[in-house]
Amino acid sequence: MAVITINGKEFPAPDLGANLVVATNVSDGKNALGEFVGQKVGRDQYKFDSLQWKLLDAATWAAILQEFDRFVVSARIPDMVHNCFMTIRMYPGNRTATPVAFDSDGLPVLYRDCKVNLIDCGVME
Repeated sequence: MAVITINGKEFPAPDLGANLVVATNVSDGKNALGEFVGQKVGRDQYKFDSLQWKLLDAATWAAILQEFDRFVVSARIPDMVHNCFMTIRMYPGNRTATPVAFDSDGLPVLYRDCKVNLIDCGVME
């Protein structure tokens, strides 16, 4: 089974980065005495941060990027809180890569340092 699945399609596991982040939203902060007076609002939010592949062929990188054409995707990612996989709606951050090899027409055939972040939309699947 793949580490990351986007819209039901499995993609290679990232070989660098891939930090899992869990953020908790709160209604308020601390009062003048430094006491926390807020409460948790909604559910925890997830981010699959700093996904990076050292090298990807152009077809694989394009397939990953094309999944973001609709912007919001269904992503199956590891849930470190429950040590299982979870499927949530996410959107991508900036997508970057450096072309390192080209075909005879000048189109990239190989990319290095392919990077993307996946950010929780706040809606469970």
